[in-house]
Amino acid sequence: MSEKRSRKPIVAVVGRPNVGKSTLFNALIGERVSIVKDTPGITRDRIYADVSWLNHNFTLIDTGGIEPESKDILLSQMREQAQIAIDTADVIIFLVDVKQGLQDADSKVADMLRRAKKPVVLVVNKVDDFAKYEADVYEFYNLGIGEPFPISAINKLSIGDMLEEVVKHFPEGADIDEEDDRPRVAIVGKPNVGKSSIINKLLGEDRLIVSDIAGTTRDAVDAEVKFGGREYVFIDTAGLRRKNKVKEELEHFMILRTVSAVERADVVVLVIDATEGVTEQDAKIAGIAHDRGKAVIIAVNKWDAIEKDNKTVNEFTDNIRNVLSFMQYAEIVFISAKTGQRLNKLYEVIDIVNENHAMRVATGVLNEIMTEAVAMQQPPNDKGKILRLYYITQAAVKPPTFVIFVNDKNLMHFSYTRYIENQIRKTFGFRGTPLRFIIRERKENAK
Repeated sequence: MSEKRSRKPIVAVVGRPNVGKSTLFNALIGERVSIVKDTPGITRDRIYADVSWLNHNFTLIDTGGIEPESKDILLSQMREQAQIAIDTADVIIFLVDVKQGLQDADSKVADMLRRAKKPVVLVVNKVDDFAKYEADVYEFYNLGIGEPFPISAINKLSIGDMLEEVVKHFPEGADIDEEDDRPRVAIVGKPNVGKSSIINKLLGEDRLIVSDIAGTTRDAVDAEVKFGGREYVFIDTAGLRRKNKVKEELEHFMILRTVSAVERADVVVLVIDATEGVTEQDAKIAGIAHDRGKAVIIAVNKWDAIEKDNKTVNEFTDNIRNVLSFMQYAEIVFISAKTGQRLNKLYEVIDIVNENHAMRVATGVLNEIMTEAVAMQQPPNDKGKILRLYYITQAAVKPPTFVIFVNDKNLMHFSYTRYIENQIRKTFGFRGTPLRFIIRERKENAK
């Protein structure tokens, strides 16, 4: 039986400085400070977060704050933001400020958004009294991108009406993509590590050469490829072709691109440059895949350019395990896009990790493993109260997610959960996929 695949739609917020983008972002994500808070070495910026509203789940991205010195720079940076939103999002929220009124920069960005033919929801912020600001809200009809939705992000007024409009534009079947068994693979990594070369080699053609002409936006085209009788879909993450950009902005753009590609993938291939070793930027990208529970392969590219002795592979592997300590499960492959060395091996590893990502384990077997684990290592206790583990079952796949019922959640330390995970991995391997654990309490006398 094939699993149904779901993909969260992506919603991007665009707007001038001080119109309240961060306030709206925080109002929508509630109290969650940053979704990557538990992973060491990962960015703390609130660039993206998961939002649930009624029965809709989506990923919200903030296209970044701009504090420009002049109007010209303001406009060029706003266009840059709008372009990021157009490239990555399913729906764009264009945020304007009722108190500042309609500005020239708003009109110019509205023109760009209109031409892009992506759904745009025009949202007028800081409307804390509709009767008072009604005429000012209607002024924004002049942007020509549809009906303005008045809200107050800070007071959380009319946000439901806005979201109702946003979810209307979600792609058909965004929540469920029917019965497509083909592994979807995103090849991610920082600029210039050889992502496009790898995809081009795997596809046997130059599919990802992108024109560098300013203003030619190109919808990402996923590439389908057959190898060894199986079909694969490679998700196009090209597009980081921007020259003379400030480092922070480039990084911001790279992270947003990565989020949107990873969101649609089952398997993420993180490409690392062998000549540079594993960097903090690599860790940020790895964190996105880990955070979203994807199967992960680390492909060390340009391996042909490294002088090697019999220790090189082990030293490099140790270094990766060290820096990416939060994903010990990831598979590591040493390749060269230039010479084609071990590239076909990549397909084999994609098959393995994709299968593990969707693996189900019978409840009876899980409970045997848990009982044995508890017998070998006494569960923790606190002030005489001992943790009891009653039952374990697998609740989901992609990633494999297990629910453990215990007598007291607070006694189930992270380290003991990790111990149970290791016992399960000893039996089933689960190479290349993270495992998730949900701890539920069940009272002692409950049957």
